[in-house]
Amino acid sequence: MCSRYSLICSPDDLCRAFGSFEVEDFPPRYNIAPSQPVLILRASVKGGPEFQLVRWGLIPSWSKDPAKLSMLVNARAETAAEKPSFRGAMRHRRCLIPTTGYYEWTGGRGSRQPHLIKVADRPVFAMAGLWEGWLGADGSEIETMAILTTAANPDVASIHDRMPVIVAPEHYERWLDCSSGSENGVLDLLGPPPTGRMTVLAINPKLNDPRAEGPDLHQSPNPTLL
Repeated sequence: MCSRYSLICSPDDLCRAFGSFEVEDFPPRYNIAPSQPVLILRASVKGGPEFQLVRWGLIPSWSKDPAKLSMLVNARAETAAEKPSFRGAMRHRRCLIPTTGYYEWTGGRGSRQPHLIKVADRPVFAMAGLWEGWLGADGSEIETMAILTTAANPDVASIHDRMPVIVAPEHYERWLDCSSGSENGVLDLLGPPPTGRMTVLAINPKLNDPRAEGPDLHQSPNPTLL
Protein backbone atom coordinates (compact mmCIF):
# COMPACT_ATOMS: atom_id res chain seq x y z
CA MET A 1 0.00 0.00 0.00
CA CYS A 2 1.00 3.65 0.07
CA SER A 3 -0.29 5.85 2.87
CA ARG A 4 2.36 8.59 3.06
CA TYR A 5 4.78 10.20 0.60
CA SER A 6 6.87 13.32 -0.03
CA LEU A 7 7.22 16.00 -2.70
CA ILE A 8 10.25 18.15 -1.91
CA CYS A 9 11.30 19.42 -5.33
CA SER A 10 10.98 22.89 -6.86
CA PRO A 11 8.44 23.79 -9.56
CA ASP A 12 11.35 23.89 -12.03
CA ASP A 13 12.34 20.33 -11.05
CA LEU A 14 8.76 19.25 -11.59
CA CYS A 15 8.60 20.82 -15.04
CA ARG A 16 11.88 19.17 -16.01
CA ALA A 17 10.56 15.79 -14.88
CA PHE A 18 7.14 16.02 -16.53
CA GLY A 19 7.36 18.69 -19.22
CA SER A 20 6.85 22.42 -19.45
CA PHE A 21 3.41 22.66 -17.86
CA GLU A 22 2.28 25.56 -15.70
CA VAL A 23 2.54 24.90 -11.98
CA GLU A 24 2.31 27.40 -9.16
CA ASP A 25 5.02 27.62 -6.53
CA PHE A 26 4.54 25.23 -3.61
CA PRO A 27 6.36 24.50 -0.35
CA PRO A 28 8.35 21.29 0.18
CA ARG A 29 6.16 18.61 1.73
CA TYR A 30 7.93 15.84 3.61
CA ASN A 31 4.88 14.07 5.02
CA ILE A 32 1.87 14.01 2.68
CA ALA A 33 -1.00 12.05 4.20
CA PRO A 34 -4.52 10.97 3.17
CA SER A 35 -7.26 13.65 3.22
CA GLN A 36 -4.71 16.37 2.38
CA PRO A 37 -4.61 18.33 -0.91
CA VAL A 38 -2.13 16.76 -3.32
CA LEU A 39 -0.75 17.63 -6.73
CA ILE A 40 -1.60 15.41 -9.69
CA LEU A 41 -0.94 15.54 -13.43
CA ARG A 42 -3.93 14.70 -15.62
CA ALA A 43 -5.30 15.31 -19.10
CA SER A 44 -7.14 18.63 -19.23
CA VAL A 45 -10.46 19.26 -21.00
CA LYS A 46 -8.39 21.01 -23.69
CA GLY A 47 -6.50 17.79 -24.32
CA GLY A 48 -3.05 18.61 -22.94
CA PRO A 49 -1.70 17.65 -19.49
CA GLU A 50 -2.29 19.94 -16.51
CA PHE A 51 -1.27 20.00 -12.87
CA GLN A 52 -4.19 20.14 -10.45
CA LEU A 53 -4.71 20.02 -6.68
CA VAL A 54 -7.15 17.34 -5.51
CA ARG A 55 -7.83 15.61 -2.19
CA TRP A 56 -6.18 12.28 -1.41
CA GLY A 57 -8.92 9.72 -0.74
CA LEU A 58 -11.13 8.89 -3.72
CA ILE A 59 -14.88 9.48 -3.47
CA PRO A 60 -16.80 7.52 -6.13
CA SER A 61 -19.04 9.76 -8.25
CA TRP A 62 -22.07 7.61 -7.37
CA SER A 63 -21.65 8.00 -3.60
CA LYS A 64 -24.61 9.74 -1.95
CA ASP A 65 -22.89 10.28 1.40
CA PRO A 66 -19.06 10.24 1.37
CA ALA A 67 -19.04 10.48 5.17
CA LYS A 68 -20.30 6.90 5.31
CA LEU A 69 -17.52 5.56 3.08
CA SER A 70 -14.11 4.31 4.17
CA MET A 71 -11.38 6.52 2.72
CA LEU A 72 -10.23 4.99 -0.59
CA VAL A 73 -6.53 5.85 -0.37
CA ASN A 74 -5.27 3.02 -2.61
CA ALA A 75 -6.68 0.92 -5.43
CA ARG A 76 -5.33 -2.54 -6.22
CA ALA A 77 -4.09 -2.52 -9.83
CA GLU A 78 -5.12 -6.14 -10.31
CA THR A 79 -8.83 -5.42 -9.70
CA ALA A 80 -9.34 -1.66 -10.20
CA ALA A 81 -10.91 -2.13 -13.64
CA GLU A 82 -13.59 -4.39 -12.10
CA LYS A 83 -14.44 -2.53 -8.88
CA PRO A 84 -17.42 -0.12 -9.03
CA SER A 85 -15.48 2.48 -7.04
CA PHE A 86 -12.62 2.62 -9.55
CA ARG A 87 -13.94 1.18 -12.83
CA GLY A 88 -14.96 4.48 -14.43
CA ALA A 89 -11.81 6.30 -13.34
CA MET A 90 -9.62 3.47 -14.63
CA ARG A 91 -11.11 3.99 -18.08
CA HIS A 92 -11.57 7.76 -18.18
CA ARG A 93 -9.67 9.54 -15.38
CA ARG A 94 -6.13 8.27 -14.94
CA CYS A 95 -3.50 10.56 -13.46
CA LEU A 96 0.12 10.72 -12.33
CA ILE A 97 1.11 11.65 -8.78
CA PRO A 98 4.54 13.35 -8.64
CA THR A 99 6.69 12.29 -5.70
CA THR A 100 10.25 12.30 -4.43
CA GLY A 101 9.70 9.16 -2.34
CA TYR A 102 7.09 7.19 -0.44
CA TYR A 103 7.15 5.59 3.01
CA GLU A 104 6.56 2.17 4.50
CA TRP A 105 7.07 0.87 8.03
CA THR A 106 8.49 -2.13 9.84
CA GLY A 107 8.14 -3.08 13.49
CA GLY A 108 5.18 -3.27 15.83
CA ARG A 109 3.30 -0.76 17.92
CA GLY A 110 5.71 1.43 19.88
CA SER A 111 8.71 0.53 17.72
CA ARG A 112 7.61 1.40 14.19
CA GLN A 113 10.53 2.23 11.92
CA PRO A 114 9.74 4.31 8.80
CA HIS A 115 11.59 3.77 5.54
CA LEU A 116 11.97 6.15 2.61
CA ILE A 117 11.60 4.37 -0.74
CA LYS A 118 12.74 6.03 -3.96
CA VAL A 119 13.52 5.28 -7.60
CA ALA A 120 17.29 4.93 -7.76
CA ASP A 121 17.95 7.08 -10.82
CA ARG A 122 15.09 9.61 -10.72
CA PRO A 123 14.89 12.30 -8.00
CA VAL A 124 11.29 13.01 -9.04
CA PHE A 125 9.12 10.14 -10.24
CA ALA A 126 5.45 9.34 -10.82
CA MET A 127 3.00 7.02 -9.13
CA ALA A 128 -0.04 5.89 -11.10
CA GLY A 129 -3.34 7.21 -9.83
CA LEU A 130 -7.04 7.56 -10.51
CA TRP A 131 -9.02 10.75 -9.95
CA GLU A 132 -12.74 11.31 -9.61
CA GLY A 133 -15.17 14.21 -9.31
CA TRP A 134 -18.03 14.12 -6.81
CA LEU A 135 -21.00 16.50 -6.92
CA GLY A 136 -23.06 17.03 -3.77
CA ALA A 137 -26.79 17.68 -3.64
CA ASP A 138 -26.03 21.28 -2.67
CA GLY A 139 -23.89 21.79 -5.78
CA SER A 140 -20.57 21.43 -3.96
CA GLU A 141 -17.87 19.61 -5.92
CA ILE A 142 -14.83 17.70 -4.69
CA GLU A 143 -12.07 16.18 -6.83
CA THR A 144 -10.24 13.29 -5.21
CA MET A 145 -7.67 10.63 -6.06
CA ALA A 146 -6.35 7.18 -5.11
CA ILE A 147 -2.93 5.65 -5.72
CA LEU A 148 -2.75 2.36 -7.62
CA THR A 149 -0.72 -0.38 -5.94
CA THR A 150 0.81 -3.61 -7.18
CA ALA A 151 2.85 -6.49 -5.79
CA ALA A 152 6.18 -5.32 -4.33
CA ASN A 153 9.34 -5.97 -6.30
CA PRO A 154 12.27 -7.71 -4.52
CA ASP A 155 13.86 -4.37 -3.56
CA VAL A 156 11.03 -3.55 -1.15
CA ALA A 157 9.31 -6.89 -0.51
CA SER A 158 11.01 -7.29 2.87
CA ILE A 159 9.39 -4.01 3.99
CA HIS A 160 5.88 -4.50 2.54
CA ASP A 161 4.21 -6.87 0.09
CA ARG A 162 2.62 -3.99 -1.88
CA MET A 163 4.00 -0.86 -3.53
CA PRO A 164 2.69 1.98 -5.71
CA VAL A 165 2.58 1.43 -9.45
CA ILE A 166 5.56 3.42 -10.78
CA VAL A 167 5.10 4.83 -14.29
CA ALA A 168 8.27 5.31 -16.35
CA PRO A 169 8.66 8.67 -18.15
CA GLU A 170 8.36 7.09 -21.58
CA HIS A 171 4.86 5.91 -20.61
CA TYR A 172 3.50 9.12 -19.07
CA GLU A 173 1.62 10.16 -22.20
CA ARG A 174 0.11 6.72 -22.73
CA TRP A 175 -1.04 6.46 -19.10
CA LEU A 176 -2.76 9.85 -19.23
CA ASP A 177 -4.43 9.26 -22.60
CA CYS A 178 -7.98 8.12 -21.78
CA SER A 179 -9.41 8.92 -25.22
CA SER A 180 -10.13 5.24 -25.99
CA GLY A 181 -12.45 4.90 -22.99
CA SER A 182 -10.71 1.62 -22.12
CA GLU A 183 -7.99 0.51 -19.74
CA ASN A 184 -6.73 -2.23 -22.08
CA GLY A 185 -3.96 -0.11 -23.55
CA VAL A 186 -2.26 0.47 -20.17
CA LEU A 187 -2.64 -2.86 -18.37
CA ASP A 188 0.97 -3.72 -19.16
CA LEU A 189 2.10 -0.73 -17.05
CA LEU A 190 0.57 -2.01 -13.81
CA GLY A 191 3.30 -4.40 -12.69
CA PRO A 192 6.22 -3.71 -10.32
CA PRO A 193 9.47 -2.13 -11.59
CA PRO A 194 12.48 -4.34 -12.35
CA THR A 195 14.70 -5.47 -9.49
CA GLY A 196 17.37 -2.92 -8.63
CA ARG A 197 15.31 0.18 -9.47
CA MET A 198 14.25 1.08 -5.91
CA THR A 199 16.29 2.17 -2.88
CA VAL A 200 15.19 1.82 0.75
CA LEU A 201 16.52 3.92 3.63
CA ALA A 202 15.57 3.84 7.32
CA ILE A 203 14.71 7.38 8.44
CA ASN A 204 13.64 9.43 11.46
CA PRO A 205 10.86 7.82 13.56
CA LYS A 206 9.36 11.31 13.93
CA LEU A 207 7.67 10.52 10.63
CA ASN A 208 5.32 8.23 12.56
CA ASP A 209 3.37 11.38 13.44
CA PRO A 210 1.34 12.40 10.35
CA ARG A 211 1.47 16.00 11.56
CA ALA A 212 5.29 16.13 11.51
CA GLU A 213 7.03 18.11 8.77
CA GLY A 214 10.50 19.27 7.80
CA PRO A 215 13.84 18.01 6.45
CA ASP A 216 14.80 16.35 9.74
CA LEU A 217 12.26 13.62 8.94
CA HIS A 218 14.71 12.27 6.35
CA GLN A 219 17.58 12.02 8.81
CA SER A 220 18.48 8.38 9.26
CA PRO A 221 19.50 6.62 12.46
CA ASN A 222 21.45 4.32 10.17
CA PRO A 223 22.38 5.77 6.77
CA THR A 224 23.12 2.35 5.30
CA LEU A 225 20.84 1.40 2.45
CA LEU A 226 18.82 -1.69 3.28
